[in-house]
Amino acid sequence: MAILSSRPSIALVKTRWRKKGARTLVERAGVIGTNVWKISLEIFKHMEKEGFRFGSDRLVTDVLTEFIAFLVQLADRAVYGKLSEAERAALIGEVAGHLAATMENNQRDLLGPGEYRKPFIELLNARFGEYAGFAYAGVEPGYPCLRFFATKVSDVMASGDNKWVVEQMMDIEAPEMVRLVGKLIEQTVQAGPAVRPHARPG
Repeated sequence: MAILSSRPSIALVKTRWRKKGARTLVERAGVIGTNVWKISLEIFKHMEKEGFRFGSDRLVTDVLTEFIAFLVQLADRAVYGKLSEAERAALIGEVAGHLAATMENNQRDLLGPGEYRKPFIELLNARFGEYAGFAYAGVEPGYPCLRFFATKVSDVMASGDNKWVVEQMMDIEAPEMVRLVGKLIEQTVQAGPAVRPHARPG
C-alpha cells in the first residue's frame, strides 16, 4: 500500500469559553484531555480509512495509548513558559488523569473487567522519559522524535498486515497531531489566566 496524500480532517471541540473570566486548571485540563482523546480517535479512523488494519480491540487501545502519550508530551512542551512549573505539572497531571479515566472506561467496555489505569499511566510515564531525550525546535519535535513515535506505533501494529506505518505516521498523521496540539494549547492556556479551584471542605 502506497502512502496516500489525503490528510485527516479534525476540528477541535469546545475550546472557546462561553463566558469570560479565568478558568481553573482542572477546567482547562478537561478540555485538553477531551480533545486529545478526540484527536487520537480521529487519527485512528483516518488510518483505518487509508487501509491500515487494527484487528483486535486490544490492538486499537494499544495504538490509541501511543497516540495519547505523544500528544500529551506535545501539550507539555507547548505549555512550557506559559505557566509556572508548578501549574504546568498540575495541568499535565490533570490531563493524564482525565485520559486515564477515559481509557479505563473504554477498555472495560471493550475488554471486560481488569486493571487498566495503572498500565496506562506507567506507559505515559515511560514515554515521557523517552521523549524528554529528544531535541525540539520550540514545540516542534525533530526528526528523531517523530521517528521514535512512528516506530512505537509500527511496533504495536506489527501483528497485522501493515506496511508503511512509519511513513504514514511521520508524513501524514504526526504533523497534523503537532499542529492540532499547538492550536489546542493556544486556545486553552493562552485564553486567559488560570486559577486554582477552591479548596474542597475536608
